[in-house]
Amino acid sequence: MTVDGIIELLKKLLDVLLVWMALYYVLRSLRKNVKMVLLFKGIMIIFVLKLVSDWLDLVTIGYLLDYVIMWGPLALIIVFQPEIRNVLEQLGRSQLLGRHKVLTVDEREKMVYEIVQAVDYLRKNRIGALIVLERDNSLNEYITKSKKIYADISSDLLISLFFPNNPMHDGGVIIQGNQITSAGAVFPTSDNMHISKRLGTRHRAALGISETCDCISLIVSEETGRLSIAIDGELHYNLTLDEVKLSLLEELRPKKNILINDEEDLNEEDN
Repeated sequence: MTVDGIIELLKKLLDVLLVWMALYYVLRSLRKNVKMVLLFKGIMIIFVLKLVSDWLDLVTIGYLLDYVIMWGPLALIIVFQPEIRNVLEQLGRSQLLGRHKVLTVDEREKMVYEIVQAVDYLRKNRIGALIVLERDNSLNEYITKSKKIYADISSDLLISLFFPNNPMHDGGVIIQGNQITSAGAVFPTSDNMHISKRLGTRHRAALGISETCDCISLIVSEETGRLSIAIDGELHYNLTLDEVKLSLLEELRPKKNILINDEEDLNEEDN
């Protein structure tokens, strides 16, 4: 094979690689955005109906579906503009090399211990709280609009941030790695119609940020002291302290290079 042939082959491989990378990030964003998943399912249903109508020679429904497919993309851009914008923003927030810091087993356990100690105190004293833990998707958009802290995690600091007399207690605390990055953060509230009307703004904000990012949102109810966690657009309500601890430990484990990470975790636990 000549040099020109090798260069041409490399160009084709690069072209295919870039297409697959773009497809991968789009699909990953769809998976983590509840609204876009529903939109994607709706599009698939329309195409399936079109195939069935063509196969059974259903003239009327096929005629209508032709118009839907013809004008559908323009209608989707107009109707679902906020959701499409969220996906593009999420792609921009994504960290190509994963989360900014992969915590060791000891660091994860210490961080979870401090968080659990804090929420235990908060729930017993009916102090509302919203703690958001960053994972692969960056939360810098919300950090820049909140009060910067950049302090090591401690239960005492978390409790003081949510204490009723603290001017930042109504907002959320953002944790990156094993540091408290900011407090008083404001997140978008979910417009999910299936949420119980008994749940307030704090729960809706936790669910809203989990619908657009892959973060973990931990909520302490001010009225009841109950603990909840929102992950991937799902709200797990009224959890026990042990359930919160186990959920945090599991969700904070590195998802990439899982075989390598599991071996490292086992080695660290053995030591």
